[in-house]
Amino acid sequence: MESGGETRRVVVVGGGIAGSLLAKSLQFNAAVTLIDPKDYLEITWANLRNMVEPSFAERSVINHTDYLTNGRIVTSAATNITDTHVWTADGHRIAYDYLVIASGHRDVVPNTKTDRLNQYKAENQKIQSANSILIVGGGPTGVELAGEIATDFPDKKVTLVHKGPRLLEFIGTKASNKTLRWLKSRKVEVKLEQAVDLNSSTLDGSHVYKTSSGESIKADCHFLCAGKPLASAWLNDTILKTHLDGNGRLMVDEHLRVNGRANIFAIGDITDIPELKQGFLAQKHAMVVAKNLKLLMSGGVQESKLSKYEPGSAIALVSLGRKDAIAQFPFATISGCLPGLLKSRDLFVGKTRKNMGLQA
Repeated sequence: MESGGETRRVVVVGGGIAGSLLAKSLQFNAAVTLIDPKDYLEITWANLRNMVEPSFAERSVINHTDYLTNGRIVTSAATNITDTHVWTADGHRIAYDYLVIASGHRDVVPNTKTDRLNQYKAENQKIQSANSILIVGGGPTGVELAGEIATDFPDKKVTLVHKGPRLLEFIGTKASNKTLRWLKSRKVEVKLEQAVDLNSSTLDGSHVYKTSSGESIKADCHFLCAGKPLASAWLNDTILKTHLDGNGRLMVDEHLRVNGRANIFAIGDITDIPELKQGFLAQKHAMVVAKNLKLLMSGGVQESKLSKYEPGSAIALVSLGRKDAIAQFPFATISGCLPGLLKSRDLFVGKTRKNMGLQA
């Protein structure tokens, strides 16, 4: 976008769902630079399907170059921010007029698409060769992984251990109870209010894991499905250190600008917006900020013209295998194949690819 004959420089830190969609949306309106340690965007809610069906990952792991055809990609981690520049681990110093932080949660994954696809094949091999599998964590990741394995490998013994009093504690008890019944109907053994010592099996090589209540669980392998930390620690040494709340989230205003900063925005999981941290909401953040940046770059915009972001209501959709799902809406909770049609079949991968300008 030209303003006084000058193309504005937009730097986006983080190539997850929110950052990649924003970069893609602005690439013909500004000089866009995307900073990300990985060379790909990952549709993260397809991760668990990728483990039981590695070929699914071919569509859900997308090179940044596939959708960002008119922008610059810096494959490195951001390490510092000043009022005018972003610094990266490999020594780049990138000037910006507008900055968007979209670094989300910290996930230890390979930096190249090829290595990520190979990792899914290895995870699949781990599942294929195991007769018994332990899943630690009863949030959406643990529940969906248990559902995928129980559906695709019904002969395997799956045990899910969760430290809380019920599964999916972020949604209502009705949805939790329906999920528990579904898993039990697929012969998944669920143990609540227990923790697992993951070191206990490796010490003697017995594949027997001890729980906090003294139980022993025999399993050929385990998957840890616990929450991931926010990728915001690096901001503690930057100009944004005073803009983080007690949980390490960036505090934003109704326009998704970092409080008190006219030209710095934040989107996705790293924001302090009181809502569930979900992919479809991160995409909404990206579209609001794309609109606001286009307005700001056109010059002379009044505050009242900027788009406001309305926090999302409590909608949750947790897939259970290939056909079923649990859906919680503000006024109802439904389970079975109807919500399964919404999510479980292709996990919105086709829709997300279309949003990124790619073939579904």
